[in-house]
Amino acid sequence: MLLRFPKAIRSLLSLAVLVAATGVAQGLEPVAGQPAASTVRALMITGGCCHDYQNQKKLISQGLSQRVGNIEWTILEYGSGRDVKADIYTQSDWIEGFDMVVHNECFGGVEDSEFVQGIVNAHVEHAVPAIVIHCSMHSYRNSPAADSWRAFLGVTSQRHEKSKHSLRVMATDHGKQHPILSAMGDTWQTPNGELYIIEKVWPKTQVLAKVRSEETGKDEPVIWTNQHRGVRVFGISLGHHNETIETDTWQNIVAAGWKWSMEKP
Repeated sequence: MLLRFPKAIRSLLSLAVLVAATGVAQGLEPVAGQPAASTVRALMITGGCCHDYQNQKKLISQGLSQRVGNIEWTILEYGSGRDVKADIYTQSDWIEGFDMVVHNECFGGVEDSEFVQGIVNAHVEHAVPAIVIHCSMHSYRNSPAADSWRAFLGVTSQRHEKSKHSLRVMATDHGKQHPILSAMGDTWQTPNGELYIIEKVWPKTQVLAKVRSEETGKDEPVIWTNQHRGVRVFGISLGHHNETIETDTWQNIVAAGWKWSMEKP
C-alpha cells in the first residue's frame, strides 16, 4: 500500500524494498486450517546525520518482517542534516492508519518545541506504540520540548563515548526474567559499537540491559521498556554500526521488543 502523503515526503526509492520486506512476500504463510495473522501497518521514520540509514532501513524492516511476519511497511527517509524537520510530522493526522512507528532518526538540531511536542502527542492521542533506536535518543535534544520527547523515549542522553569499540551487554536482574532478552541470555558481546551515556532513566522505564562505560565507569542502560501515558515504547541505544544491526541477537531482541510493544498496556 502506498499512503498518499504529499509527494515531497514519500520515499519512492524504498517501495520495491518494502514489498519484498512484508511477511507475505517472505513466504510466511499461515498454517493450513488456521486464519492468517492480521497485517500490521508500520511506519518507519529514518534519516539525519551520522549513520547509514539507506541500508539500515532495509536491515531493520526485513529483519522484523522475517521474525514477526505480516508487516505492511511505509518508510520515509529524510536528508542527512541534523536540523531536518520531517514533513510528515507537520500533518495533523500523520499517525492515523498505523499500528506501530519505528523511530530511527538523528535530528539533534531541531529546536521547534511545537513540532517536537506534536510527535509525542500523536502517539499518545492515538495510542500507537513505538520502537526507538540509537540516535532517536539524541534527536530533538536542543528543543524546549526535549523533556517531553525524553519522557516518551524513557531515557535522557546527550552524548556518547568518544571511542567506538565492542560492547559487553549485561542483562539486569529484571532483564534476565524478561522475554525480550530470551535470545540474548545474560550477556552479549557486540561487534564494534557506540555507547550512549544515559543521564536519566524516567520513572516508567524498566532497564533490561546495560553496558559498563570505559569513560564513566558506570553502567549505562542500552535496552529498556517504557510505558508513557498508556503507550508502550521499546528502546535500544545499540545500533550505530550496521554490523551490530545485522546480528541475529540484535534482530531477535528488537523483534521481541516489537511484540512486547504491540501488547495492550
